Amino acid sequence: MFGETYSLFRVLGFEIRANVTWLFLALLVTWSLAEGLFPYAYPELAPATYWLMALTGMLGLFFSLLFHELSHSVVARRYGLPVRGITLFLFGGVAEIQAEPKEPRVEFWMAIAGPIASLFLAAVFYLLAVSLNALGLPEPLAGVAGYLAFINLLLAVFNMVPAFPLDGGRVLRAVLWKLKGDLRWATRWASRMGQAFGLLLVALGLLSFVAGNFIGGMWWLLIGLFLHAAAGAGYRQLMIQQALTGRRVRRFMTTDPVAVPAETSIRDFVEHYVYHHAFDLFPVERNGRLVGQAGLREAKQIPREEWDGTRIGDICRDVGDDARVAADEDANEALERMRRHKASRLIVTEGERIVGILALKDLLHFLQVRSELEQK
Repeated sequence: MFGETYSLFRVLGFEIRANVTWLFLALLVTWSLAEGLFPYAYPELAPATYWLMALTGMLGLFFSLLFHELSHSVVARRYGLPVRGITLFLFGGVAEIQAEPKEPRVEFWMAIAGPIASLFLAAVFYLLAVSLNALGLPEPLAGVAGYLAFINLLLAVFNMVPAFPLDGGRVLRAVLWKLKGDLRWATRWASRMGQAFGLLLVALGLLSFVAGNFIGGMWWLLIGLFLHAAAGAGYRQLMIQQALTGRRVRRFMTTDPVAVPAETSIRDFVEHYVYHHAFDLFPVERNGRLVGQAGLREAKQIPREEWDGTRIGDICRDVGDDARVAADEDANEALERMRRHKASRLIVTEGERIVGILALKDLLHFLQVRSELEQK
């Protein structure tokens, strides 16, 4: 998702992460509040006051987005759906729920929880703004509270647009799913609504450009393109999950993996394995048991004049859970692991014994063939 993502902290057991693009959003929001909204709404305050209000407003937005996504995550966990964490990025935030709901009511309550949470915050911040004004406290305090009330109301309303993958689109999918009993059909139509809404925002962005509103036009254009792409990706993700449901890794793995004996010299490893097979990584074995993995990176760390006297088993790296998979593991989980760790191959093991290699290209080939056969 748009480059590097960094872990921040944990809340209620969920890992909170921020994508590098969130920094751009935080800076843009702070600048626009300090130089635009607050000076316009509250003239004749000191510049430092505007920036302090803007910083507080940006932190309030951070809290609001986090509260919105936490509501999705808590409900998802309540219904037994695994949640990998919450990531904040350029267009807000996303709760990374790793499985599709099993029934429409779960989808409905999981989706509606976010807008309800935002409406709750909008009411809280509105009452806070009114109370601060009634108590005669400094105007900037009520100003920030009023801004946060408005932004949470806007967040709730925008998210309830019936366009997948927005919350309203997921509510629409739940309703269609309930009516027809077909998740794929419901997702297809909700995704089409999402793509259409994305194109509408793109058109609005282009009109804003023509009217001279370049910053506003840029945002509408970017959000529209993102929603259009995300809607299509959501439908494809469901197709992939359904295609792999019930299938195990052993169905797709190569059963004659190219494994390097631990006693192989680096020179032989480079000449007979790296050059010949051109894989990124090779499992390293001793008597059929996995002892590590190695690739070009390990070979480059050793001076060339020492290649003949150094064994690959002495320099191979450990194989973590992110690089291996059990033969009877669900293929969907294996594909998710590849996506999460940007891996193209997983070592298939039974205990410490190497039994195969799962290659991303083999999974993608199966999915492509199935998609062409079932295309509607």
